[in-house]
Amino acid sequence: MIERYTLPEMGALWGDEAKFRSWLEVEIEAARAMAKHKLIPAKAVKVIEKKADFDIDRINEIEAEVDHDVIAFLTSVSEFVGEEAKYLHFGMTSSDMLDTALALTLKRASAIIDKKLVTAIKQIRSLALKHKKTLCMGRTHGVLAEPTTAGLKFAVWYTELSRRRAMFKRATEGISVGMISGAVGNFANLDPMIETEVCRRLKLRPAEVSTQVIQRDRHAEYLTSLALVATSMEKFATEIRNLQRTEIGEMAEGFTKGQKGSSAMPHKKNPITAERITGIARLLRGYSLAAMENVPLWHERDIAHSSVERVILPDATTVLDYGLQKFIGLLSGLVVDRKRMLENIYYKGGVVFSQRLLLKLTGPVGSRDQAYRMVQHHAMAAVAGRGLFQENVSSDPDIGKYLSKREIDECFDLAYYMRHVDAVFKRVFGK
Repeated sequence: MIERYTLPEMGALWGDEAKFRSWLEVEIEAARAMAKHKLIPAKAVKVIEKKADFDIDRINEIEAEVDHDVIAFLTSVSEFVGEEAKYLHFGMTSSDMLDTALALTLKRASAIIDKKLVTAIKQIRSLALKHKKTLCMGRTHGVLAEPTTAGLKFAVWYTELSRRRAMFKRATEGISVGMISGAVGNFANLDPMIETEVCRRLKLRPAEVSTQVIQRDRHAEYLTSLALVATSMEKFATEIRNLQRTEIGEMAEGFTKGQKGSSAMPHKKNPITAERITGIARLLRGYSLAAMENVPLWHERDIAHSSVERVILPDATTVLDYGLQKFIGLLSGLVVDRKRMLENIYYKGGVVFSQRLLLKLTGPVGSRDQAYRMVQHHAMAAVAGRGLFQENVSSDPDIGKYLSKREIDECFDLAYYMRHVDAVFKRVFGK
């Protein structure tokens, strides 16, 4: 991932030093387990534990000759260890080490991501409780529908991102598996207990069964969970973008002192963070598709997945980590304009109260269709600029035959739209 979208903690996790350190971690644990099961001498493991290290420049130099990154790594480690290095990687194949180390890295990347997910969920919860009864317009098809509350909008976000986190944690469990099973996964040269011991010490689960690789449906599920986290964030960001439109003006990104919105137009405040989150989601959906393409490999293994994963796994975790940080910043600086929300509710004299009036009128009129036409006539007139809806309805003698002025005014009472908000919040938040 480019430096612009790489935060230090996640970036370090995917750097060469961390990669080779995780490889060495697996190799040392494998040697310990083999010694415990008397496959290699215990005294050799003592030497390996004491001397094992690597030199990145040397690894690169060797790989340029042998064209095999694992052999280059093991050769470099052997130069540090000496004669006992012959017991490193004993009976193992490259993917035993690579896939187990990858599981360690993904698990650690997930811990970084999950912390930010928890923060974002807490922020949304706070916004929901703060704006529990902040009245605003609900819209369907992009058109004014009926009043709702901003708190209910945020409650929807809270439950959705909580679901995404639950899926992400399940997917993290799915990729937190290791294997030390040999060239085609049949344990021909290794006791399965060695795999069990290594995974236990690394806090991974042993794969129930493997080929030469851990099966890539796990990684596809993981990448899909990342993509869905980003897609939900995009959904929330898109709502903010729409509500920031000049014609609506109900929410907006924070605008810092000295910030400039446009190189040409000084009046501009653009939703650039929300738009960036949208772009990040597009990237992650692409990565999830690439991960699915990696699932069908030939027989017990090919390396068609390898080059793909060298890009998509570091990039996906890194860009989601960045996107979550931006999303957290967006939420913490979010501007909610209550005054503009009320103004929009009373657009054209409150045409959005038409359903309430329809329900009130249907019984006395005796025909829902007739009542609908009476209300629609005034709503469309108001939208077209011929008077204000509430005034037109109140002065209509035909409606006056069925409803008193007090009954008409009741239809424009905003408290009606908050009658059951407490019940919904109790269901979602427990209060």
